[in-house]
Formats: sequence, C-alpha cells, structure tokens
Amino acid sequence: MNVREWSKSTAVYGRKLVHSGREGAALGRESFLHGEHLGSFFNQSARTALTPAVLGACIGLLSAYQARRNRSARRALECGVLGCIVGFGAAVAWRSRGLASSVASSAMKSIDRVRDQHWLEKHPIDYA
Repeated sequence: MNVREWSKSTAVYGRKLVHSGREGAALGRESFLHGEHLGSFFNQSARTALTPAVLGACIGLLSAYQARRNRSARRALECGVLGCIVGFGAAVAWRSRGLASSVASSAMKSIDRVRDQHWLEKHPIDYA
C-alpha cells in the first residue's frame, strides 16, 4: 500500500469515526431529554442557576471588602461580577452533567463499534 492509498483509507476511516460519533452523541442527547427540546432544558438550567449566581456575587463582593489594601467600589463590582459568573457557570455545569455524560458515553459506544468493525476488516477471524 502506497502513501496515497494509505492516506485515502485513513481519511475514509476518520470520516466514519466522526460520523458515528456525531450520530451517537445525537442518540445520547435524545435518550436523555426524552423528547424535550435542548433549549428548554438549558432555559430551565439557567433559571435554577440564578440562586448560585446571586450567592457567588455576594461572596465576590464580600471578598473584595475583606481585602484591606484596595477597597474601591470598582474592585468590589469586579469581584461581584466574577463571583456571579463562577456561580452561574458551576450551577449550569452541575445541572447538565447528566446530559454531558449521556452524550459522551453514547458517542464513545458508537465510535467503539466503528473501531471494532475496522479492526475486524484488517484482522479477519478464521473459525475454520
């Protein structure tokens, strides 16, 4: 097998892997959401993340005033916004961890099937 044939077969195999991964991820998303739209899932996640965001903003504001050397209002506002962002991001990530797990595991199962099929094509098993 020359370089051209090898690169062509490798590209075809790579496309199969990507395609199977995308299909597996879509199946995992659908199995987790049970027909619910992804947008409504994230809207609900964002609504439940508001409380941790407010808590993070309060912690950020308090931490800015705890620093004795720089008690400016600008610094407090920056720390409050940063705390809000961290609290909101952590809450959304925590709420969507099940979705991420379902998508990733389904995609890996699909990719593993393609990898196994590719290996069997390269190494056929003779039972005779």
